[in-house]
Amino acid sequence: MSAPGVAEGPGGARDAALGVGLDAGEGADSDGARREICARSAGKLDEARREIAALGGALIAFSGGADSALVVRLARDVLGGRAVALTAVSASLPPGEREAAEVFCRDLGVRHVIALGGELSDPRYAKNPEDRCYFCKTELFALCGREAARLGLPYVLDGFNADDRRAHRPGRRAGVEHGVRSPLAEAGLGKEEIRAHSWALGLATWDKPAAPCLASRIPFGTEITADRLARVGGAEAALRELGFSGFRVRFHGEIARLEVSAEDFSRLLDPRLRREVARRVEAQGFRFVAVDLAPFASGRLSAAREVR
Repeated sequence: MSAPGVAEGPGGARDAALGVGLDAGEGADSDGARREICARSAGKLDEARREIAALGGALIAFSGGADSALVVRLARDVLGGRAVALTAVSASLPPGEREAAEVFCRDLGVRHVIALGGELSDPRYAKNPEDRCYFCKTELFALCGREAARLGLPYVLDGFNADDRRAHRPGRRAGVEHGVRSPLAEAGLGKEEIRAHSWALGLATWDKPAAPCLASRIPFGTEITADRLARVGGAEAALRELGFSGFRVRFHGEIARLEVSAEDFSRLLDPRLRREVARRVEAQGFRFVAVDLAPFASGRLSAAREVR
């Protein structure tokens, strides 16, 4: 399959990688570090572009996060109208993520398909085993494969990156089984490089916090239900409205355990804000609201005991 011409966009790929044309008023220290990362890994970004261009057409499994957002942008640059993004919507998608994904694709001029995810209908997923993500990704990639075939697109892409190879990623097996291509990982791009290049390209997602599915707030072995996901999602939306960032609401039956960032922890010393947090979280169906004394850290729930 012949590769289409590479569309470089304003300023070209190399200028974007070096941050040329970015506002001079941005912080010099952090901007300089990002420019250095971009310059050091420019060859990797070019390789990812070439790999995607050679596919001739692709559907991107777009979660709305920084990794798959960069894949969407690169695919648009080199494939044009032969690049389509798909976001699966289900009870496990955090509030606001669908709307953010729609805005991102609309601003880029990329066709965006919204599809109904059905992972909750799989009892293996609902039982919430440690390889839960495998069943979710199996359903997602099957859905992407059907949509890609309908649109006449030969490949499905995801945002799996080089750093993910070193982490526990049960969903990766599903990607391999469904023939999903991972251009970021194939080009050797890691998380730091992805965010730096996203910044250089002007993507709003460059500093977006990770937003894993709501099921990740429920301890392994505790059944996943639409009601429980809605309670967690509603509680997190309430905290976001109160100005918190970098946090999770962990589900423990009647108890909502809040993990907040070290920067936000001191805010909870204000009794009025603390009462408002408790009121809003309890309104989502929790009887008790507890604050973890340790700051927010991704993955801590994996060690929690089963709640029946």
